[in-house]
Amino acid sequence: MTSTTNPEALLHTRDCAKSFGAVQALRGVDLALQRGECIGLVGHNGAGKSTLMNLLSGNLQPDRGEFSFAGQPPSTGWDVRESQHMGIRCVYQELSLCPNLTLAENMRITQPELCGWAWRQRASAQLMASLDLIFPGHGLRPDQVVGELGIGRRQMVEIARAFTPGRQALELMILDEPTSSLDNHAAAQLLDYIRQFVAQGKSCILISHKLGEILQVSDRIVVMRDGQVVETVATAQSSRDQLVAAMGQDEAPVDGSAPRTAQQAQSRPTVLALRAGPAAVLHAAAGEIIGLAGLAGHGQTELLLRLHAAAAGHSDPDIDIDAATAFVAGDRQTDGVFGLWSIARNMSVGWLDGLRRRGLLDLQQERTQAEHWRARLGLVTPDLDLSIYSLSGGNQQKVLFARALGSSAPVILMDDPMRGVDVGTKHDVYGLIAEEARGGRTFIWYTTEFDELHHCDRVFVFHNGAVVGELARAELSEERVLNLSFEERAA
Repeated sequence: MTSTTNPEALLHTRDCAKSFGAVQALRGVDLALQRGECIGLVGHNGAGKSTLMNLLSGNLQPDRGEFSFAGQPPSTGWDVRESQHMGIRCVYQELSLCPNLTLAENMRITQPELCGWAWRQRASAQLMASLDLIFPGHGLRPDQVVGELGIGRRQMVEIARAFTPGRQALELMILDEPTSSLDNHAAAQLLDYIRQFVAQGKSCILISHKLGEILQVSDRIVVMRDGQVVETVATAQSSRDQLVAAMGQDEAPVDGSAPRTAQQAQSRPTVLALRAGPAAVLHAAAGEIIGLAGLAGHGQTELLLRLHAAAAGHSDPDIDIDAATAFVAGDRQTDGVFGLWSIARNMSVGWLDGLRRRGLLDLQQERTQAEHWRARLGLVTPDLDLSIYSLSGGNQQKVLFARALGSSAPVILMDDPMRGVDVGTKHDVYGLIAEEARGGRTFIWYTTEFDELHHCDRVFVFHNGAVVGELARAELSEERVLNLSFEERAA
């Protein structure tokens, strides 16, 4: 995409640095952004991307460095108020909606000018207008309570709220992993809107581990590694392989092992089954990797939660499961991390049964096992005793993988688990999943990323809470999954 707008510089940083104790998140970053330009910002987890965005949005203060916006330095100390006054908005990787409030009430929080007797109606109208513009056919209502929505729909609300016009004109939108919980349909809608937004002379910084999105929508790509900018390149002159190499990561190929045939799967014991009437519509054998697909919010997460509850002893007449389960949450802030605990303790909480010695916890074994998973998943931290919140979002997600894979549970349930995880780590985890499956472990894997379905032996497609199709790995195509996603029939 080529910009035809005035090339006047909108934002410029020079030698920005930021440390958090022993962790040096930024080591002197220079960044320039033009009006009417979209920059794609990429790098592995812990590279400093989110820290840089928090500096630009005023949430953090740099230890050193210079900053200017529209050719002018900040009139006062740079903070959130100054940033918003200059027209900068940010959608963070971790969502900031208040779960106990409605969509309209959440809109009111960011728009203080919405006051008076009819503020609720005006807030509702503004938010719905943005949702209709960015995500046509979204199906959301302003009176819905945020906590009752799935994470994908919450992310849609967060994005629409940020793009809603307010008192100050919007000049720069910073999007940190905005499609991480969106299905392919909603993600495509957002990317289309970003192109429209930039074509109007506005600017955007897009952070994503989905390199296809970066290559599709950006004008330039900035690569960060170890808190520094290591490469800046025009998108038209770059490629996926070049970006992966610049990030310092090796991208493994898709697992080429032959999928198990139906006969091979039948030779292994069935560990779970979901019934509809007298017939099983979803079943899994020991050692199978089962994918759950379809548009977000159509029952995939609900099924995983039902399986997890049934394995814990809660009666469910439609589910037969004869194995313990471990759960990898995609919504890590709500369902995953324990914010007051250390990194190591967030891992080991899933291994407690295996750490008991004569009724006590073996602390040395806990440390040894935590260090093992730290190395195996490439966890970026100087000390496992630090708070879990000292980690980047992607590294927090690695801890959740370690918690589940380090447990003794024979069935692993994964709810879109690659949210905010870098390319290199994704492929390391894909390899771990394949290895564990060969050893007899079963995986039930809901994903909004179509490419991940190719790692599954079989895929069940959902629509309106029901399974509407089953596809073997060899039968997979994005078109078939999408067509099934809109069908009303039950399998």
